[in-house]
Amino acid sequence: MSVSRLRDYRGPALFSYGFRPFFFFGSVYAGAIILMWLPVFYGRLQLSTAFAPRDWHVHEMLFGYIAAVVAGFLLTAVPNWTGRLPLQGRPLILLFSTWVAGRIAVSFSAWIGWAPAAAIDSVFLILLAASAAREIIAGKKWGNLMIVAIISLLAAGNLAFHLEAHFEGLAEYTTRGGIAVVISLIALIGGRIIPSFTRNWLAKRTPGQMPAPFGRFDVATIALSVLVLLFWVVRPLDRTTGGLLLVCGGMHLIRLVRWTGYRTFADRLVLILHVAYAFVPAGFILTALSAFDLVAPSAGIHAWTGGAIGTMTLAVMSRATLGHTGQRLQASPATQLIYAAVIIAALARVCAVLETDHTGPLLVAAGIAWAAAFLGFAAIYSVAFWSPRRH
Repeated sequence: MSVSRLRDYRGPALFSYGFRPFFFFGSVYAGAIILMWLPVFYGRLQLSTAFAPRDWHVHEMLFGYIAAVVAGFLLTAVPNWTGRLPLQGRPLILLFSTWVAGRIAVSFSAWIGWAPAAAIDSVFLILLAASAAREIIAGKKWGNLMIVAIISLLAAGNLAFHLEAHFEGLAEYTTRGGIAVVISLIALIGGRIIPSFTRNWLAKRTPGQMPAPFGRFDVATIALSVLVLLFWVVRPLDRTTGGLLLVCGGMHLIRLVRWTGYRTFADRLVLILHVAYAFVPAGFILTALSAFDLVAPSAGIHAWTGGAIGTMTLAVMSRATLGHTGQRLQASPATQLIYAAVIIAALARVCAVLETDHTGPLLVAAGIAWAAAFLGFAAIYSVAFWSPRRH
């Protein structure tokens, strides 16, 4: 999207592009809810939500924070795909308001009732999918409708989460389903952007091995992963599921090696993408081990959520923000610190499952490091979000 096409906008800079409000407030929310979750987990704070405490934590990370990041990414990518103007001003404020309303409704659902809360919370992802579909269809970029299908799956999963939590007491299947959709999204989009950004950076440096382009092996890995994740959603502790998860973990490791991340240590903006993706095979392998009763299931789940999702979203948000606000694509020392913090948070959370003698301190360390990463991101990039683009 050329800068000239954005000059007619005269409203607040925060609502001039979709990534601005969703990345900023999404990261603030990600840090804040973990700081709330720690006292809730230890029984020192009670929530006014109809969800069980664990379900509130899971839901607000999957369908609160991650949904905001997906919205920021999609509302920024779609104009680039279609050549059409971005959503901005009042329409963007309205969409953002539905996200905020959902967070409030879920947090106070014990007061307003689970059904009204579910209805309010469902609006955001439905509107996001509809908005993206309209722009993609108007721009005749039919190949990008796949992303609309994935957002629609998230929207359906969100509503299903509310229903399962209410009628079954705990949202087990929809928790795994939501994680499966997001990991599939990372496998799909990561497989495009990681080798692309790596290749672009390496092309300016000394000759050497370049990342393998997206090809049949990637298609096979993603297709098998989607199938195996479906098995995991339905039968997570089945030995057959475990074996297939192990195979997928190996395929994702091969995929990662093919992207030559070992050559990108000098550019932290590129390197962090490879580090983030490394948590995808780690999650598959740990989840496979849980099917064989070797580790607790939450080890693999947190490798995926805290590791792959947390690190990848932070990496994508920082890179996209720098690029779309006219700044150099370079990780400052402060940005590198928040990258280190989110990696520490993910590793500490996984180790809290594996090292049961030190679970308490590791949980606290993970929560503090996570909050530092995301609140730190909001602080470091706040000027970029709230100020007009540099020309």
